[in-house]
Amino acid sequence: MKIVQGDQVAPEPAVRHRGGGLQARILLEGTPGTLGNFQLSLGATSADFISPRHRHNFEQYRVVLDGRFDFGQDGVMTEGMVGYFPEGVYYGPQSSANNTLAAVLQFGGMSGGGYLSAEEVNAGMEELKQVGEFQKGVFRRREGVPGRKNQDAFEAIWEFVNGRPIIYPLSSYAGPAMMNPANLPWMPVDGAAGVSEKRLGSFAENRTGVRMLNLGGGASFEASGRGIYLVLSGAGTVAGEKLRRLT
Repeated sequence: MKIVQGDQVAPEPAVRHRGGGLQARILLEGTPGTLGNFQLSLGATSADFISPRHRHNFEQYRVVLDGRFDFGQDGVMTEGMVGYFPEGVYYGPQSSANNTLAAVLQFGGMSGGGYLSAEEVNAGMEELKQVGEFQKGVFRRREGVPGRKNQDAFEAIWEFVNGRPIIYPLSSYAGPAMMNPANLPWMPVDGAAGVSEKRLGSFAENRTGVRMLNLGGGASFEASGRGIYLVLSGAGTVAGEKLRRLT
């Protein structure tokens, strides 16, 4: 078990290949260069942040902690909502009318495309700046440089880092799944007195699922298997260490 206090992680500029400002606190990371690499981060976007309509060759979950995210034709996510963005599925364009905060989990999917670490993305971006420029989420190659003149920024970075064309998997989902836990009742968890849950979804694309847990005063819960838990409110302990918001 690894415990990270989110409010003790320093924010740093992130997703610089998109437009506008985004500061991220990286809470957890996997092993770069492996198909199972992942990243859990807290992303704070400013009102000028914008990302064009695009898709990924990795999986993504989002939890809106503060503010409002607009994903164009795919809908709007407000505080408390949870989203699943499958690999290979287009979404966006993404913008926000005010400052926002979201927890974002990204990881390699079943297609085998893996997940690039922040360091790999930044290094690839700096190399590509030698032959073009990044504008509002698009990489624009200079005249005479081989390759597509205009290309999605992340796609261009991924192909440069991996040295091969990107392949987007076909998905059984027509778009991202945006879930509002406020519309679900709390249900008791069998064998755990004082603990209730909201099961938001299980997804065949990657054999993962997402749920919310609520522990009443004095209640305890024993986690099993591989998982990531993020504290949204309240206080308690885990393995003898204090829990607070964003642990």
